[in-house]
Amino acid sequence: MLDVFILIVFMVVIGALIGGVTNSLAIKMLFRPYKAYYIGRFKVPFTPGLIPKRREELAQQLGNMVVDHLITPESLQKKIMNDDFQRDVTEWLQEESAPVFRSDKTINEWLEILHIPVSSDVLNRWLKEWVEDKVTRSKMEYSSKRVGEALPEKWQEKIEDAIPKLVDMIAGRAESYFTSPEGKAKVKIMIDDFLKERGRLGNMLGMFLGNTSIADKVQPEIVKFIKHEGTQEILHNLLRKEWGKLKLMQVDEVIDKLPEEDIMSQLHTSLIRIVDIDGHLSKPLSYWLAPHEGTFTDTLLPKWVEKGTDLLSAKIPNLMTKLHLQKIVQEQVESFSVARLEDLVLGISRREFKMITYLGALLGGIIGLIQSIFVMIFS
Repeated sequence: MLDVFILIVFMVVIGALIGGVTNSLAIKMLFRPYKAYYIGRFKVPFTPGLIPKRREELAQQLGNMVVDHLITPESLQKKIMNDDFQRDVTEWLQEESAPVFRSDKTINEWLEILHIPVSSDVLNRWLKEWVEDKVTRSKMEYSSKRVGEALPEKWQEKIEDAIPKLVDMIAGRAESYFTSPEGKAKVKIMIDDFLKERGRLGNMLGMFLGNTSIADKVQPEIVKFIKHEGTQEILHNLLRKEWGKLKLMQVDEVIDKLPEEDIMSQLHTSLIRIVDIDGHLSKPLSYWLAPHEGTFTDTLLPKWVEKGTDLLSAKIPNLMTKLHLQKIVQEQVESFSVARLEDLVLGISRREFKMITYLGALLGGIIGLIQSIFVMIFS
């Protein structure tokens, strides 16, 4: 009886060892040996292991699996269009943009940080060139035309409507001048010069009337003359007549009579002063952006993220084609050493491989038990 028990135990142990060792060896042979061995010209069977032998095929199959089943255009589109993903992107962009909106660095400093070759000198030079180009183009376009043809109808109407106002302004300024002490003194000087030119008659008239009394009498008459409707009508007609002559002149004739260089210089100087590029670039970025931070982060940014994800979702299939993701995975896997591939696979499935080994030992033990029973029956 003891012999039978020993036989059964022996065959079960031998079967378990064979099953366990066989499965363990089979698992090892998936990876090992890492390279082929030769005896003379003949390669040793089962070298290298299965995975080293078919690494290129494995890399290709992994690439196909990633593209066809794991990272597909549909899965990426679903992820991008997910509300939680868009909210996370929006919050991330809000956090990243906040320091920019509140930055104390000037625009000049930001331009240096971003290596953008722009400065106030460059912009002012560009402004000068732009003005000169516009003036040159305008001269070429309108030089052969008359002023009346070159000026827009609205401008001509405004000028004609401004003539009565200009007459009133001239009359008002003249009245103010001649009623002022300076005007009175000027009238007296003019009368003195007039009497001197008349010789003795003028001296006699001046001694008889007195220069001051003549000036006092002439000054009110000058004021009356200025305020008289006829005077204003003459001035009005004179301005209209001159305006009519000006409209009939060619633009190049008018330009030739103007100090073009002085006008261009003054125009450029005025534009630089009005635009104040240097002043704007010297202000901190927060001066310009902080007032709009709420609008950007709460209104514009969510809309831009939504539009951007829609656009990205539509472009994903073409983008994945351009990326050649399958080839990237294949090349990456091919670059791994066999030892690293073994570590990756065992790191994921080590427990399962142990269970396969234990299962082999269990099956081997059961087979050994069955064999021992058959041996006892047929012996």
